Amino acid sequence: MRSRSRLSLPSFLALVAAAALASCAAPHGVLTRADAKAGCEALQGHEVGAALINWPGQRSGHALVTSATYHSPSELSVAERGPTPAATITPAMPAHCRLVGRIAPVDPKADPIQFQVNLPVQWNGRSVQFGGGGFNGVLVTGLGLVPGARYDAPAPLAQGYVTVGTDSGHQNKPGVSPMAFAANEEMLLNFAYQSYAKVRNVSVELMKRAYGRAPEYLYFVGSSEGGREGLTMAQRYPAAFNGIFSRVPVIHWTGLQFAGARNGMALFGEGWLGPAQVKLVHDAVLAACDAADGLADRIVSNTEACRLGFNPASLQCAPGSSGNHCLNPAQVRAVQTLHSPFRFPFALANGLVEYPGWGIGGEDTPANGPTGGWRAWWTGSAAPTVPPTPGNGIAWLYGSGALQHFYARDPNADPRRITPEAFAEWTKVISSIMDSTSPDLGGFHARGHKLIVLEHMSDYAQSPYAGLQYGDAVKRHMGPGRANEFMRVYAAPGVDHVGTGAPALVDMLGALRTWVERQEAPIRLELAEQEAKPPFKVLRTRPLCEWPKWPRYKGGDASAAASFECVNP
Repeated sequence: MRSRSRLSLPSFLALVAAAALASCAAPHGVLTRADAKAGCEALQGHEVGAALINWPGQRSGHALVTSATYHSPSELSVAERGPTPAATITPAMPAHCRLVGRIAPVDPKADPIQFQVNLPVQWNGRSVQFGGGGFNGVLVTGLGLVPGARYDAPAPLAQGYVTVGTDSGHQNKPGVSPMAFAANEEMLLNFAYQSYAKVRNVSVELMKRAYGRAPEYLYFVGSSEGGREGLTMAQRYPAAFNGIFSRVPVIHWTGLQFAGARNGMALFGEGWLGPAQVKLVHDAVLAACDAADGLADRIVSNTEACRLGFNPASLQCAPGSSGNHCLNPAQVRAVQTLHSPFRFPFALANGLVEYPGWGIGGEDTPANGPTGGWRAWWTGSAAPTVPPTPGNGIAWLYGSGALQHFYARDPNADPRRITPEAFAEWTKVISSIMDSTSPDLGGFHARGHKLIVLEHMSDYAQSPYAGLQYGDAVKRHMGPGRANEFMRVYAAPGVDHVGTGAPALVDMLGALRTWVERQEAPIRLELAEQEAKPPFKVLRTRPLCEWPKWPRYKGGDASAAASFECVNP
């Protein structure tokens, strides 16, 4: 028999120490066990204490997981279930644990903050928190695609990210205005900024419990209201997220509400533009500007030149004439109003005194629910009314309601009589709460975090120039070189608010992650236009240019990004 070697005492102790270290290094959480389903279900009823949730200056009760369900892998499916192309796609899902819960309010009259945290069994050590939309009030599930992602891309959950969403602390109720929550201070502050930071902390604690360790990187992605939320996190909670993607953000919130209501009021009486007049303006813009970028493709790429050069008065009817071939004087004034800034008689948060006018191009983008150009967002299918009716443009529905509930604090007030002057002090208060316009991102930059802002130049839900001007303000405040170390601002010509009308799809989460984790800044990003059904055929691509550059056609295949170059205005 071969004799067995014997360990010396020092060698034995070394092995024991190594085993102990290995034990410490291997995280133990409920989802890392052999039975992931049982581990998932064990999270039901789990609580997170208020001390682990609240940031300085915040208050809330504890968080409770009310539902924990295990979901087996599922396949991608496409079904008509939403107003936007991406909403028709249900991405393939991996095996995951789906947690739904709530954070208790302090005020017994306030709604709880609802949240959903999706925990993949195979975790990549990262999380993505999704922003909301409109006035929120609906739980964001975090199960979909990143805003603006290609339709054939795997959802973040399928890539191994934990995904997170919230309703921002109020729940829409039948027969009640979706803005009525603003009367409650706690719900207002949660909607403005607090809920997203609170839910972020809850999700971190749940990840620790599920996997036995904290996430290595946390990302935030949002579009529209969700884009505002992302910029709010960078400004108010610079330590919260390593990377933020803010798409078409409603950043200058107070300015948007007053300007949107003003634009709606311009359509009263003879000012309303019907579908024929909307098409007339759109066709005139294309005739004047489409081919100026080198290619007649129904996309106005050099938006600045077109905005400065196009004069809607050229469409005014000759004296004594009328009809769908021209605009009456009130309609001309309405178009000029849309393109003009809204000026305040006093400074709002961060010294802003005006909201920029809207852009140009895409006026007659087909109105498929809340997706199209003027007809969806501005003119609607009928002239605006008081009170608003479903046929009115969304900007009037939103703007007039916001003026009533947020500024006048009277749901029965006539929105046509709600002016900044009449409610000056409260307008300033709401601006300080809601507007995400601080150009000081020093705390965000000092932590090595990264920010990407994307504006759509044919967006009529909000002015793309609000976000573009914000990027310029950050550069002025911090210096262009310093701002370039952590921020990129892009503009996509011809694209409407939700991403239709021109190439708009790009893997921005991938670009953001590479920048955060490898310190490789985005270069040569491309936008794609795809069919929203398998096999998701790519129709055309364009380069995504950093503002103020725009894509000029240089020859070649007109459907390929390589045939364009980004040039300065």
